Amino acid sequence: MTENVLATQKQEIYDYVYAMLGGGMVDVELDPVHYETALTKALTRFRQRSDNSVEESYVFLPLTIDQNEYTLPKEIVEVRKIYRRSIGSRTGGGDGGTLFEPFNLAYTNTYLLASSNMGGLATYDMFAQHQELVGRMFGSFIEFKWNTATKKLTLLQRPRAEEEVLLYCYNYRPDSQLLTDYLANQWLKDYTLAACKYMIGEARSKFATIAGPQGGSALNGDALKAEAQAEMEKLELEVSQQVAGGVGYGFTIG
Repeated sequence: MTENVLATQKQEIYDYVYAMLGGGMVDVELDPVHYETALTKALTRFRQRSDNSVEESYVFLPLTIDQNEYTLPKEIVEVRKIYRRSIGSRTGGGDGGTLFEPFNLAYTNTYLLASSNMGGLATYDMFAQHQELVGRMFGSFIEFKWNTATKKLTLLQRPRAEEEVLLYCYNYRPDSQLLTDYLANQWLKDYTLAACKYMIGEARSKFATIAGPQGGSALNGDALKAEAQAEMEKLELEVSQQVAGGVGYGFTIG
């Protein structure tokens, strides 16, 4: 069902490009593979340049004893942090922490029950710092290396027992989401159109004219390529200005 929906979304973009190129009035010299290549280029470029192409996610990873390397799905772009069970906040049948829960503590905290007493929050702050220090000293925080090309996560310590950790990641948004995003959809259509124009221009520029009984016809290959290039540059500028969505970066590369 999902594949059928994605195919329908892609076909809508192909129909849009075909119509914008004058399809039905003139012959458009493109095959289905050219439309698909242009859309793939648009999606790849959007993912390369726009932070609207990624989203935050949390992934559970079961660790195996003495295994340091794990291959994650190709959709994951970046692993930011690894969380493991430690001194925790809720009772959980013995598999989690049982010592501290600030929201449950609110009912017995003297600071909340009697505003003249100031020791409650100070005690909680000191205990929270104690938890963090113990975690740094005794392995609550796992150091790791992440390879964006091979999608391999390498833990810099040897797992001594089987356990499940939580990964805080950035991953690519699926194609179907980008094609329905009201901010990204039109950008992808226009970039696909520009890429198709460039391919037509590349083909037509191989020959300056076509011979005919009236002396031949001049082709507009170079003009199409120049127009397509200008449109692509305009669209990439829109990405840097967050027209296609995203919160933007503090700096721009390129």
